[in-house]
Amino acid sequence: MYEMFDHTADLGLRIRAADLNSLFAEAGRALFAALVENLDAVTPRQQLDVTIAGSDREFLLFDWLKELLYRFEVEHLLLARFSVTVSADGLQGRAWGEPFDRQRHELAHEVKAITYHGLRVEQTPDGWLAEVIVDI
Repeated sequence: MYEMFDHTADLGLRIRAADLNSLFAEAGRALFAALVENLDAVTPRQQLDVTIAGSDREFLLFDWLKELLYRFEVEHLLLARFSVTVSADGLQGRAWGEPFDRQRHELAHEVKAITYHGLRVEQTPDGWLAEVIVDI
């Protein structure tokens, strides 16, 4: 589950999930829900594999979202489905989507960057919580 919140000239993403893997997968969905008006209109035609090394959860989340945003900016790839495995030394992620099509997809926000400001990943009594601010 994710929600967006206003943050001065930026946009905040708050993600909750039962486990860490689902948290990172939902963070990917939250990012692309900020980018495109109707995430359900994105068809999972293309697969993207991402490997990121590291042990700090906040930096892993930052690098994961930064890589996904890079793929959108450079390859114009809209992603809508995610599977992530977080381990002690990094993450293995897989995402599915399709190239942006102006006839079928309407962009919502121009996300310029993922920021470190307010970045957090923490375990709560109800599962996992992440917050990240994106520059729009």
